[in-house]
Amino acid sequence: MSRERPRRGALPPAQENIEKLEKVINDGNYYGAQQMYKSISARYISAERYSEALDILQSGACIQLDHGQITCGSELAVLFVETLVKGNFPFDDDTIDRVRKIYKKFPRIPVPQHLDLGADDDMQQLSEALGAAKIRVEGCSSFLKAAIKWSAEFGAPRNGSPELHEMLAEYIFSESPEVDMTRVSYHFIRGQNPKKFASTLVNFMGKCYPGEDDLAIARAILMYLSVGNLRDANYLMDEVKKQTESKQLDFLKSDLIRFINYLLQTLLRDAFPLFNMLRKSYKSCIDREPVFNELLDEIAEKFYGVRRRSPLQGMFGDFFKMMGGDNM
Repeated sequence: MSRERPRRGALPPAQENIEKLEKVINDGNYYGAQQMYKSISARYISAERYSEALDILQSGACIQLDHGQITCGSELAVLFVETLVKGNFPFDDDTIDRVRKIYKKFPRIPVPQHLDLGADDDMQQLSEALGAAKIRVEGCSSFLKAAIKWSAEFGAPRNGSPELHEMLAEYIFSESPEVDMTRVSYHFIRGQNPKKFASTLVNFMGKCYPGEDDLAIARAILMYLSVGNLRDANYLMDEVKKQTESKQLDFLKSDLIRFINYLLQTLLRDAFPLFNMLRKSYKSCIDREPVFNELLDEIAEKFYGVRRRSPLQGMFGDFFKMMGGDNM
């Protein structure tokens, strides 16, 4: 008997296309392969064969990233997440493991050090390295933000998977040419690893500009408190102190850090008048960063029930918009 020939237009098993596309990549035709990954995966999605579409997109994202094709790999990684949504895939260990595998393929490349900035070649090398770092951070951020949004809608906590937030915080910190500690802190406080957050802050203290170190610590503590998380705020402060001591560094003794220590003690009791007194006494150091007053207003509402006349207005509201909304 002759074998039955597949119907015209029928889709083969995904693995056949995966192997064919890997060969195109290995031949160096990254752009051609990219178009094929997108068009072929779209056919499986149209046929509602979502699991096979995910296999194709995951393979494509990983192999493009392995070959240093960050823009292509990032695009396929985002399409992978969009397919999770289209296929109504729940947030579970197997799916988060697939997201994790793609994330680990995003490269970590240190910016060149000890360059002669007076030399044209070195300046060109630095400029190219900074541009590449920006592309990596933007690509990985787009992928993980999409994954966080998917996780929040399909079974993770309301703010999205804590592990995904931690991944994004770590990548932004390690790869950004000029790290934005506000973004890093935003994602760490939605994670579940204040010890890692403390290590990141201590690392930042060793390389930031003068005056940025106590601001970073205060911002992190206030952001924890603004979501009602006094436990991790206290743990973070204790852990930062412990890690600075273990590295034989002097812990900060600025007025701002003194205010934060008093604030943590005050929030353990029903002492709203003392809370207000602290704000007045340390107004000059609180005013060093405008968002601190907005965060303190949120803290007053969380811990003492003081209603704000206009919730999430002003700098604090703008801050959340900048970060991409409550889930981002």
